[in-house]
Amino acid sequence: MKTKIFSARTRDFYHAQLDTLLRVEEVDGQVVVRATSNRFSPGRKTAFVRWLAAEGYISEAHQWSSIAGADALLGVRWVKDLSWVKPDPAIKARTDRFMLCLFAGAVLVWTIMMAIVLS
Repeated sequence: MKTKIFSARTRDFYHAQLDTLLRVEEVDGQVVVRATSNRFSPGRKTAFVRWLAAEGYISEAHQWSSIAGADALLGVRWVKDLSWVKPDPAIKARTDRFMLCLFAGAVLVWTIMMAIVLS
């Protein structure tokens, strides 16, 4: 899993097998896991929470919270939420420039090929 750190209490993860982005936020003892899809089974949720606690991303008190099945009551809440996934404006601008240059290059090559064919 790739990790990108935004602040002391917010971590982003990517689960490649399920093609899911995850944001883990710990605020006032509550852990909120925001996922871009609802593909995590209860067993995977339990394993992920245990891994987070074992690696020190969240408090160890949450390590066994998923066993009871009532995640929200024990401080871990899973939410399907896409609102936090936004493209970086700098990356979007660079991609737009690249696509414009690619399109202009294709038009130029096509024009040259048509000039050769018609001459």
